[in-house]
Amino acid sequence: MRDPRYTQLARVLVCHSLKLSPGEKVLIEAIDIPPDFTTELIRVVAEAGGMPVVSTYQLEVLRKLYQVATEDQMTFIGQIERARMEGVQCYIGLRGNHNISELSDVPGEKYALYEKHWWHHVHSEVRVPKTRWVVLRWPHPSMAQAAGMSTESFEDFYFRVCAEVDYSKMTDAIRPLHDLMDRTDRVRITGPGTDLTFSKKGIPTIPCTGEANIPDGEIFTCPVRDSVNGAIAFNAETLYRGRIFNNIRLTFKDGKIADAWGGSLTETLNEILDADEGARYIGEWSIAFNPYILQPMKDILFDEKIAGSFHLTPGQAYEEADNGNRSQVHWDMVMVQRAEFGGGEIYFDDVLVRKDGLFVLPELQALNPDRLGA
Repeated sequence: MRDPRYTQLARVLVCHSLKLSPGEKVLIEAIDIPPDFTTELIRVVAEAGGMPVVSTYQLEVLRKLYQVATEDQMTFIGQIERARMEGVQCYIGLRGNHNISELSDVPGEKYALYEKHWWHHVHSEVRVPKTRWVVLRWPHPSMAQAAGMSTESFEDFYFRVCAEVDYSKMTDAIRPLHDLMDRTDRVRITGPGTDLTFSKKGIPTIPCTGEANIPDGEIFTCPVRDSVNGAIAFNAETLYRGRIFNNIRLTFKDGKIADAWGGSLTETLNEILDADEGARYIGEWSIAFNPYILQPMKDILFDEKIAGSFHLTPGQAYEEADNGNRSQVHWDMVMVQRAEFGGGEIYFDDVLVRKDGLFVLPELQALNPDRLGA
């Protein structure tokens, strides 16, 4: 018997996120995903008239592939994967993880080969700008453990925040913020250890209400590349390349990260930021407001949607909101500004827009958790 939550989630992905049309090809990439959900997704894609193309992976196998990586090998794989991505109109990325530290012993220089010749070549250059796509995690026990929850409770939470959010309501509520951000030039962010300024003048603002990521609930743009100045102290743990980084602190001078501190992983942090010239510049800035996601859980697809948070991203810019920055790195770093996390403020052109994680302008208050989750 099919789990009805599987069908509900599959239909959100196919009908809302992709808005699939008959005859379109859909690449489904499933990493450590239960076959019951993958097969249900295939059924729903076919039911909508789509043509499913499926690849399944295990992270343990990918780990070994990355560990033995050579430049020729990753270049060859990237060519194959790019050709396949170029042949489809839609993409669904299902990413499970039995062990959040599975990739922690992949050498940095090996992972960089994967990022450059496979991930960047296929996903940054083709999937993101040229397909309709959606990605999501799967609620394995490792995610429940990272969130400090039982497996059963976490599964209930997962399907609520992924499939039960009223994305139509969110779409309506986000319009005033979208309009305001499009008119904004100067942004200032303050909080504990943080006083950061930048311009976003002339760079588009992109609302995200379930079309590309599940769960969703953010609006992103990008700073003018050389305009970022000041300091920021992130207060959410971040998992990158299989390592957990805590309390990252960055200092900016004319757009570039001049100093980066990550405690015992400071050297590793700087190695990543030295991957290429663009890794020390910012490629995205996003404000989040999913009403049901309140705590960091070391999974960026959830953490970047935490109500009352924002994230700032060293590395590659998205073409939809482009400041010209190019990098093999795209690392979303999260700061939660709700009062229990230390608070903080966001100003647009010297006007206070959000304080302690809550929007203060009347036209924006429909995005606050008590309204959006009601």
